[in-house]
Amino acid sequence: MPKNKFYVVWLGRKPGIYTSWEDCRKQVEGVEGAKFKGFPTKDLAEVAARDSYERYFNKGELSTPKKIVCSNPLIGEPVDDSICVDAACQGNPGILEYRGVDTKSGAELFRQGPFPEGTVNLGEFLAIVHALAYLKQRESDWPIYTDSRTALTWLRNKKIKTNMERSASNEKLFSLVDRALTWLHENSWKNPVIKWETQYWGEIPADFGRK
Repeated sequence: MPKNKFYVVWLGRKPGIYTSWEDCRKQVEGVEGAKFKGFPTKDLAEVAARDSYERYFNKGELSTPKKIVCSNPLIGEPVDDSICVDAACQGNPGILEYRGVDTKSGAELFRQGPFPEGTVNLGEFLAIVHALAYLKQRESDWPIYTDSRTALTWLRNKKIKTNMERSASNEKLFSLVDRALTWLHENSWKNPVIKWETQYWGEIPADFGRK
C-alpha cells in the first residue's frame, strides 16, 4: 500500500495540504474537532481538499471501489495505480459527460460536460485523450482503463468515425475533438491504454451509475 506523502487539513489551525506528517501535526494537535487525512499522491490530496471532509469520514466516507479478485489467470486484475475513464449520455446522441477517476480510491480527477449533444463514443474517446494529457503533464506512466473498444480503435488510428454531424449545438464538443486529435498527432505517450474487463471485474470505477 502506498505510503501517505500528502496530508489534507480541513479543520485545524491553518487548513491546507502539507507534505509531511510533522507539518500536519502542528496544525491539528490540540485542536478540538480537527479533521485531517493522509493521501499517497498530490492529485488525490488536491481533490480531497476541494471536497467536504464529511465524505472521507464515518458514514459520509468516500466510496472506494471493492477489491477485485479475478480467478482467470489470463485476465488477471487491474493495476491499482491507474486512471479509469468513462462517459455517460442521456440518449445517443444526447446530453453527454465524461470523467476520469483514480482506480484505487474512486476519487474523481477530472470531469467535462454536460454537453448538450454528443455520443457515448465521442465521450469515451475524449476521456482517454484527456487522461493521457493529464498523466503526461504529471510525468506519470500510470495505465488508463476504458470499457470502450470503439474509443480504443479511434485512439489507435488517431481518427474518429462518427455519424453525428457537426452543428451549432455540438460545436463545443467537436472543438474538443479537434484539439484531442491534434494532441494525439503532436505528442507521444508511454501509458498503456487497456480494455477494462467488465465481465470479470464488474463495472468500471469511473461509471456514472445511471444504468
